[in-house]
Amino acid sequence: MTAETERQELLIVTGMSGAGRSTVGNALEDLGWYVVHNLPPQMLRPLVDLAKHAGTSLPKVAAIVDVRGGKLFAAVQQEVQWLRENANVRVLFLEATDAALVRRFEQVRRPHPLQGNGTLLDGIATERTRMQELRAGSDIVMDTSELNIHQLATSVAEKFSEEDTPGVRVMLLSFGFKYGLPADADSVADMRFLPNPFWRPDLKAHTGLDPDVSQYVLGAPGATEFLENYARALAPVLAGYQRENKRHATIAIGCTGGKHRSVAVAEQLATLIRGLPGVAVSVKHRDLGRE
Repeated sequence: MTAETERQELLIVTGMSGAGRSTVGNALEDLGWYVVHNLPPQMLRPLVDLAKHAGTSLPKVAAIVDVRGGKLFAAVQQEVQWLRENANVRVLFLEATDAALVRRFEQVRRPHPLQGNGTLLDGIATERTRMQELRAGSDIVMDTSELNIHQLATSVAEKFSEEDTPGVRVMLLSFGFKYGLPADADSVADMRFLPNPFWRPDLKAHTGLDPDVSQYVLGAPGATEFLENYARALAPVLAGYQRENKRHATIAIGCTGGKHRSVAVAEQLATLIRGLPGVAVSVKHRDLGRE
């Protein structure tokens, strides 16, 4: 095993049908993993070769492997053994009780992939038998019986995110109301209660990024009080987003044209919330530069 291969991570996600493989795959993608869904076991070695050639472009790769491969799945133990000898690999096995699996299949009104002409429980029993050896050799076994999709995603984040991975990425988006509300905003704050620099001849041609405009906006009555209170109000919201595994949030800050007040406030608000635990902040000015 080369030093480059040791730095790369391969995670095989497998387990019982209905135990949450798709949810885990989505959660891993949110954490920056490159996820391949429903991969036949025989494709694991080519995937490792691809990751090796990609180098730092694919540092973390996850492969979702399930029992639907039929005869192809029979080779999974052999492939996993080869990977353990030649790559930095872990196996995550998802399981759940029969009752939980039956409930989930009934909710989506789909048959079990191994059910055939039998019942749901017949399919589940067959799958448990086929999965027994793989489960025994797994590095991590996660019981998802009592977890909803948000709790499962949070559990994955706790296990597989790096220490410096933010819990939620916040986009502070300034905009002008006259150009329309941002369609993807999670919350909107209206800065039109502040004096408009547009009506100041010495400030009109500048933007909220200019120190003179920023000082004018942030020094207006009510501006400091609003910013401090809004930042405090966002703290429990962003903490709750992390608990509920909401990884991205857009907070829109609007004024009339999106050039002066919203820009200055968005920049200052970014400074105030950057220190919140688990929060990564970026700022975008949607309408800056429009006439």
